[in-house]
Amino acid sequence: MTEEAEVADDLSPTSGSEQQAPHFLQDVIFHGKFRLLKALTPEENTHCQHGLFFEDGQRRVDYVLTYIVKKPASGRSSRQSTHLLTENAVARSLRRGPHSRDAHLRHHQVQKAKDSSSLPSSLVTDVELGCPGETFSGHEDHKAFRREEFEGKLRDMGLELEKDEDAKIQGVGFVKIHAPWNVLCREAELMKLKMPTKKVYEVKQSSGVVEKINSLVSKVLEPLHPHVEEHQPKNIKHLSHTFSREKQHLFDLSDKDYFFDSKTRSSIVYEILKRTKCKAKYSMGITSLLGSGVYTAAYPLHDGDINEESAEPNDRKLLYEEWANYSVFYKYQPIGLVRKYFGEKIGLYFAWLGLYTQMLIPASLVGVIVFLYGCATVDDNIPSMEICHPRNNITMCPLCDRVCSYWKLSTACGTARASHLFDNPATVFFSIFMALWAAMFMEHWKRRQMRLNYEWDLTGFEDEEDHPRAEYEFRVMQKSLSKDPKSQHKVEKLSCRDRLPAYMTNIVMMLLMIGVTFAIVFGVILYRISTKAALHMSSNPITRNHVQLTVKTTAAIINLVVILILDEVYGAVARWLTVLEVPKTDKSFEERLIFKTFILKFVNAFSPIIYIAFFRGRLVGRPGSYLYVFESYRMEECAHGGCLMELCIQLSITMLGKQLIQNNLFEIGIPKLKKLIRYIQSKQGAFQEEERQKKLRRYETDHFLEPFAGLTPEYMEMIIQFGFVTLFVASFPLAPLFALLNNIIEIRLDAKKFVTELRRPVAARAKDIGIWYNILRGVAKVAVIINAFVISFTSDFIPRMVYQYMYSPDGSMHGFVNHTLSYFNVSHFQEGKEPMDPLHLGYPVEICRYKDYREPPWSNTPYEISKEFWAVLAVRLAFVIVFQNVVMLMSDIVDWLIPDIPKDISLQIHKEKILLVDLFMKEEQGKIQILENRLSTGGKENCSRSNNNNNSTVAHQRSGLHRDSTKSL
Repeated sequence: MTEEAEVADDLSPTSGSEQQAPHFLQDVIFHGKFRLLKALTPEENTHCQHGLFFEDGQRRVDYVLTYIVKKPASGRSSRQSTHLLTENAVARSLRRGPHSRDAHLRHHQVQKAKDSSSLPSSLVTDVELGCPGETFSGHEDHKAFRREEFEGKLRDMGLELEKDEDAKIQGVGFVKIHAPWNVLCREAELMKLKMPTKKVYEVKQSSGVVEKINSLVSKVLEPLHPHVEEHQPKNIKHLSHTFSREKQHLFDLSDKDYFFDSKTRSSIVYEILKRTKCKAKYSMGITSLLGSGVYTAAYPLHDGDINEESAEPNDRKLLYEEWANYSVFYKYQPIGLVRKYFGEKIGLYFAWLGLYTQMLIPASLVGVIVFLYGCATVDDNIPSMEICHPRNNITMCPLCDRVCSYWKLSTACGTARASHLFDNPATVFFSIFMALWAAMFMEHWKRRQMRLNYEWDLTGFEDEEDHPRAEYEFRVMQKSLSKDPKSQHKVEKLSCRDRLPAYMTNIVMMLLMIGVTFAIVFGVILYRISTKAALHMSSNPITRNHVQLTVKTTAAIINLVVILILDEVYGAVARWLTVLEVPKTDKSFEERLIFKTFILKFVNAFSPIIYIAFFRGRLVGRPGSYLYVFESYRMEECAHGGCLMELCIQLSITMLGKQLIQNNLFEIGIPKLKKLIRYIQSKQGAFQEEERQKKLRRYETDHFLEPFAGLTPEYMEMIIQFGFVTLFVASFPLAPLFALLNNIIEIRLDAKKFVTELRRPVAARAKDIGIWYNILRGVAKVAVIINAFVISFTSDFIPRMVYQYMYSPDGSMHGFVNHTLSYFNVSHFQEGKEPMDPLHLGYPVEICRYKDYREPPWSNTPYEISKEFWAVLAVRLAFVIVFQNVVMLMSDIVDWLIPDIPKDISLQIHKEKILLVDLFMKEEQGKIQILENRLSTGGKENCSRSNNNNNSTVAHQRSGLHRDSTKSL
């Protein structure tokens, strides 16, 4: 198809009268026609296979661009618009060559003759000048010109294009792109893609006992492997080499249509789209055109349908059946097929998520054992037995001013027993175990990553410098234009001075957002204080008896709602701040965005937890001298069982709420809602019943899917979860179990989203998970320190140890509760702060108790800090130092003992290098032998020719002598 025909076909008006518009939303909502939407969903579409190829049925669609089409209302305006873009096609042909130029000129003359009778000269506008016509506005006209110019550049690059403006989706035009064989070869060589050669070799398995154990384990785990057909045996591997057109004989090119798979073809086309530039103003590749609205979307196609029985077998359908399905939750992931379909970067994410989930199994088992140990020993815990003893008549000081009265310590029996479930000696062991678990996980991932690099032929892959982003080049262009025109030939770049306002804005906004988080935490503190006082004034005895539980639970839920809302706000703020910095490359943009997002979301998620763990109950004061906020709100204190129980409640509600609501509900509901909105917007409420029943083609079906937004949200939610699992695990041993249950669902949920809900992402090569690994290591290191402080300062582990070994008369825990309580004379209350109902317990109270290490009122230094406080503080600080150093030393030993590269993989990589050298040596020897044969053959021919020439010369000489002698006679 020629370009003239393409332009004419693309701009031809639609025939037929306008159809009457029914009320689509009314049909769907009130008449129950949900089958309409179902008929248009990609799962039910059986004819979209036709959209995988051009109209000739031979050339595969490797990439699709979409744009807005505004159909002309009359034949006159359509002829005008056709004339305008035909002018543009002629202008483009002048840059091509004599043959195409002559063809375009002939077509242009014919078209001009047709339009001269009906098109006044005043309406002939120059598209390059962007003048508005009757139907097309100046803005739309300019977009059409930029599309034509960009598509012309793509054709110059060797790509083949086909337009479809008569699609079933009203107002959307499609540009289908196909990369022919010569373009694929050229770009594969430029991108240094590694492709399998004809040479295969056997991967030797380990011998002896190890091999027998591995074979036995593989047989036992055989039912857990997905039913994915392997094209070759596991012990056979193709030798891979960087593709080169000069060495095509090394590769198996028997089937050129499938030598480059669909993932590779689309990534090659995307690379061309990124670097193809236009002469139009500020057009710098496909990203700039998408940002300016010239094109509305750009995406590769999925391989085919997934749900229909009649659908042809394809990788997408296989992934849907063996991976994106909740019924196979117990099976391993087909990581090789995921990488083949989505690329290495997404394959590494799911490999990391799968390994993380596997490693959570032993952590969950140990956490459950620790929790069960607490349940089994709760009846033997002497401090809780003393609190719950019916003869316990310890009178405690009021928990708030005026409205709160004195209370019996025995009423805190339930809290004390529940605290023992999470605050027992086993939690110290579990904290050490989880620190070593984190180190084991990091080392195991490094080994797994190296194995995948070997299997995916990424061992020699190095990240090349990416193309500059369109926004960066735009800023550089602005900087160049603002300077002296004589210096425009110099290569400009953005310096730190150019980015200084953006950096200052980043710092101020980051501090402001963190301040907002702290302010909200402080607001929840005021809510707890005021709500507690209000509930104590209630006339309902049930309400007064459950004040602590009510306040703790509602405050935790408020914190969860605020965290969910601020997560979305902080994600948008982090992206805006990153855009202000104008990073040069996509990789730099992604890393800066990840760093900002992680800081804001980490502070948002863990600020309430950090407050409860380390600050609550320590800034209270004492009876008669409490610390007040705004002179009226008394700072809250921990219950007698300690703040660890409240920390557990906050941690569990936040973790479970984020996983259930944000990670699962949002990921299921939002993509479906957006897809429904796109259906409604695209139809604009105006299409007939017979039009609805028409089946969409593949590129039209994929248009309704959600665009791929990157892996940052997926990694981020898992990193935050990793923080919940490791940072405060001493207070919540069941955190790994809840994370494991969530991740089993998360893997299949993400898989289903990638296969059915998202447009196919462009395959990206990567040999590691990038900056996420450094963040994981940082979280693991911080977790050791935080758990040391939780054990020593938040729990009662250290005070119990100090009492048992320093103050207990018999070396037991009897008397521990009395040892931790100080005395207060109620006559020393400040005026106006004493209880309104001092006879609440039925008798007058003269001395009440409170939890602290202070001197009694009858001592020489009443209410001063006692020596027991300093002894406990010294042991707490010593424990933090010892725990931190011992655990980090053990982690470093684990890191040193486990090699980063498995031994068998290092041997196979070395073997590949030797085989590759041998292959090239044999090739060179073959070339030399062929050259020598040619030279020897040429030498023999030269010798025979020289002998024949000599013989003929002698014969001529003799015949000449004979003639001469004859003449003389």
